[in-house]
Amino acid sequence: MSEACFIKGLYLVATPIGNLGDISARAVDVLNAADIIACEDTRNTKKLLTLLGITGKKLTAYHEHNADKVRPYILERLRNDTMIALVSDAGTPLVSDPGYRLVQDCIEQNIYVTAVPGASAVLTALQLSGMPCHRFLFQGFLPPKTVARQKELALLADIPATLIFYESPQRLEETLQDMTLVLGDRQAAVVREITKKFEQTVRGTFSDLLKNYQENGFPKGEIVIVVSPPKQKNPTIDEIENQLRQVLKKMSLKEAVAFVVKQTGETKKVVYQKALEIKNADG
Repeated sequence: MSEACFIKGLYLVATPIGNLGDISARAVDVLNAADIIACEDTRNTKKLLTLLGITGKKLTAYHEHNADKVRPYILERLRNDTMIALVSDAGTPLVSDPGYRLVQDCIEQNIYVTAVPGASAVLTALQLSGMPCHRFLFQGFLPPKTVARQKELALLADIPATLIFYESPQRLEETLQDMTLVLGDRQAAVVREITKKFEQTVRGTFSDLLKNYQENGFPKGEIVIVVSPPKQKNPTIDEIENQLRQVLKKMSLKEAVAFVVKQTGETKKVVYQKALEIKNADG
């Protein structure tokens, strides 16, 4: 693809997590065409560009510590018809990395923004975990201090979704202990070094994982923790009735029954009978 095929603007480019093969052909084209490459660590990005055979590129450091200072410079260049690629050290930009404020400013100033998809530790870990994928919440890194971490977990405890976290190997034991205490002994998976030589996924309850690591040593490298959703609580008949009364105002009896069955996990027979009772009572 030639440079002429690209619109001037901001390109959010996913880079390899581990293997160079994680990067897409389009990402390589964008990096080749970019006037400036904004990156977390210029040293890491230089290594990547060298491996890709890309030379002569202007690199600008853009990370959480200098974002407020560097963002105006990047926006000024973008307003002057510059093509800039934003990359993280590994994976997809903006996911636990700075960048969303830059994207917001570009949108407000009518600057072209697009994304070049590729490797994502979040989605890869979710796939490898074996946990439900239809609804998930990515929380990023939890607070490093115990009290703050437990408070954050308490806010997530009842969310009916698979939970995904980044964590450092130094805090893995404490985090698993806090998860057991706050979330209960749920099923989880610890995925580390995704797409790299020592990639590993360990699955089990929090207590299983802790026992395994305490006996065999805690892992090193980049870690993603995937946690199963909370078990559904059996709804009371009053809760089912209240929900039915609300949805019957907007839906047909058949639609309301199907909706409540899906929401509560109760049998269709029980929900249908209660819906009929409500209909008959209301005339």
